[in-house]
Amino acid sequence: VQLQACGAGLVQPGGSLRLSCAASGNIFSINHMGWYRQAPGKQRELVATIISGVSTYYTDSVKGRFTISRDNAKNTVYLQMNSLKPEDTAVYYCKAFSVWSETGTGDYWGRGTLVTVSS
Repeated sequence: VQLQACGAGLVQPGGSLRLSCAASGNIFSINHMGWYRQAPGKQRELVATIISGVSTYYTDSVKGRFTISRDNAKNTVYLQMNSLKPEDTAVYYCKAFSVWSETGTGDYWGRGTLVTVSS
């Protein structure tokens, strides 16, 4: 199982960016998917999660600005980021939880994708 994230970029404050992360491999099901981020000098933090495309969670700092969504048929999770702030600058990581595949069940991380918010 591999996770491939896309959508890195430089954006001005107040701008928008959309991240996507696709899981590939012989996957039978994925329980839930999420996005984490790690800013320079800080610990990795949970940004948002989505369970079966229905139930979502957001950390307080992104509520009302970020939207997580999921395409179960494509095993892909998205993060729409609006009204971006400089403090959103970080490496963003996607994660797939409780992935059931031909190799068993486990959690998987994607490689980080850098989001820079700066004027």
